[in-house]
Amino acid sequence: MARFVTRCAMRWSDMDAYGHVNNTAYLTYLEQARVSMFFDEHEGRPPILAAGMVVSHNEISYLRPIVYRPTPLRLELWVSDLRGASFRVRYELYDGPTLSARASTELVTFDFERDRPRRLTVGERDWLAGFADTPSRPESADHASLAEASERDEQAEQAEQAEQAEQAEQAEQAGWPR
Repeated sequence: MARFVTRCAMRWSDMDAYGHVNNTAYLTYLEQARVSMFFDEHEGRPPILAAGMVVSHNEISYLRPIVYRPTPLRLELWVSDLRGASFRVRYELYDGPTLSARASTELVTFDFERDRPRRLTVGERDWLAGFADTPSRPESADHASLAEASERDEQAEQAEQAEQAEQAEQAEQAGWPR
């Protein structure tokens, strides 16, 4: 089976003062996708993790800003790092064809009656293993491209500042008021 794919609608209120989707909205998108993966029936497989789990860690790498549009985002989810009482859900979030974010959530299976973590059952482990997959491209490539983009932005900003300084110097030499 590998990846679970779902769509998530953006809300107008997800945008912030900068005109793009606020970083906190991404957590809501991840949660909606994860709930659908775990609690909706798909491909004839009933949900299995209704016994309880808690989020122990979230991590998001923002690759490209997202601006509101009525077309839903596409989220691809898969499971990795399957351990005795925990596992990780990994996500790729697409705005149209563009990979806009990568994320992961570490989840711990939890016994709420005893108020402590519990071991994954064999059935849960098998169900989760059905969603094992890998990223579409190495995460290091995302960070490298972001670093390159950041470096280009910094160089452009330095060039702009140098041009402004040169213009100010020319204006001063010409005796123009500031």
